[in-house]
Amino acid sequence: MADVVIVGGGLIGVWAAFFLARRKQRVVLIEKGVVGAQSSGTNFGNLRLQGRFPGQYPLSLRAQALWEEIEALIGEDCEFAQTGHLYLAYDDEERVKLEGYAQVSESHGLAIERLGPCELRKRWPWLSERAVAATFSTRDATANPRLVTPAVARAARALGVTIIENACVTDVERSGDAFSVKTADGAHWSCGALVNAAGAWAVAIAERFGETAPIVPAGPPQFVTEPFPYLIEPSIQSIDGSVIFRQIPRGNIILAGYPRTVADQVNHRAPVPPAKTLAAMRALARVAPILAQCHVIRVWSGIEGYLPDMIPVIGPSLTVPGLFHAFGFCGHGFQIGPGVGLCLSEMIVDGATPTPLEPFSIGRFRESVAVSEKFRKEFDGA
Repeated sequence: MADVVIVGGGLIGVWAAFFLARRKQRVVLIEKGVVGAQSSGTNFGNLRLQGRFPGQYPLSLRAQALWEEIEALIGEDCEFAQTGHLYLAYDDEERVKLEGYAQVSESHGLAIERLGPCELRKRWPWLSERAVAATFSTRDATANPRLVTPAVARAARALGVTIIENACVTDVERSGDAFSVKTADGAHWSCGALVNAAGAWAVAIAERFGETAPIVPAGPPQFVTEPFPYLIEPSIQSIDGSVIFRQIPRGNIILAGYPRTVADQVNHRAPVPPAKTLAAMRALARVAPILAQCHVIRVWSGIEGYLPDMIPVIGPSLTVPGLFHAFGFCGHGFQIGPGVGLCLSEMIVDGATPTPLEPFSIGRFRESVAVSEKFRKEFDGA
C-alpha cells in the first residue's frame, strides 16, 4: 500500500516523488526502463525563461527559483550554471516577434536586455553579421540533463521513495477510493493517488479513465562537437528555431536540430537521420562562422510527447478523483520540471496549488482525437 504511485521515471516523476516524500507521503515510482532514459536525460539542458507560452510564466518562474537552489535541495548541483540566453532575430518580422517575447517576459518580472547589431558584435564578436536584433536574459541557465534525473531520484530515494525500474505497468484500475496498479512481473500496488507522468506513453493511462490527448511521440535531435577553445558563455538561439547551441567549459559545442523526428515507441528508439545532422551544422555556421569547421562526434535523441498546441497536460483528471496527469511537455519540460513536481505534491497533499495551471488541463481534448497526418509530418520536415 502506498499513498501515491507515480508512473514514469523521467524528470517530472522524480521531482514529484521528491516533493511528495518531503510531505511525508509514502511514494512508489514505477519506470518501464531506467530513470531518465528518455527525453529527461537526453535533452539540450536549457533552462530558458524567454519566449515561453504566456500562461506558463508563473510555473516557469517558480521552477527557476527551485533550479537556483538545486544543490541545497538535493545535494548535487548537476552542472547548473546561470549563463544567460541570447535570442537572435534576422529580419524585421523576426525583430517584431522578438520584441513581443520580451514584453511578455517583462510583464512577468523578467529583466530583458535589448541589443542592436553594433552591441552584439562588440560583446560577441564571433557572431555573424546577419542578426539585426537580439534580447538577452541573465537569469536563463543550463544544467546537465544526463545528471539531473538520476540525482533527483537518489534524493527522493533517500527520503524513502521506492523506485522500481524495468517494470512495465500493464493494468491500472480505480476501485472505491483507491487505485490498483499492476506490472508485467505480477507485482501489485494500491494507492490513494496516482500520477500519470508516463511521457509519450501517458495517453494509454488517461484513456483507461475516459480521457485522451492527441500526442505524437518524437525526438528532438541533439548533437555534440569535438572540443573547441572556450569562448561562448550564453546559450544562443535563433528565433526562427533553426538552431540553438551552447558551449560547455570543456569546449564541446552542444546543439539541437530541428525539425524533430517521429519516434519508434515500440522499440524505444528516436533515430536521427544524417541529413538533420548536416542541416544543424549548416545552421550553426550561419550563426557563428567560427564554428563552421567543428566536427560532430556524437548524435542522440530521446522520446518525448508532443501535442498540436505545444502545451503540456498538467493537472487533475476531470473524470476520476485522485488521478493527476503530467505529460506531453513538447520539449519544454526540463525547465519547468521541478515546478511541476512541486505543484503535483501540493494538489495531492493540500488539494490545490497556488500556481495557475488552468491552461494545461486535459479538458481541452474532450473528445478522442486522431492526430492529423499533417501534424505528424511536421516532425519529419515534410
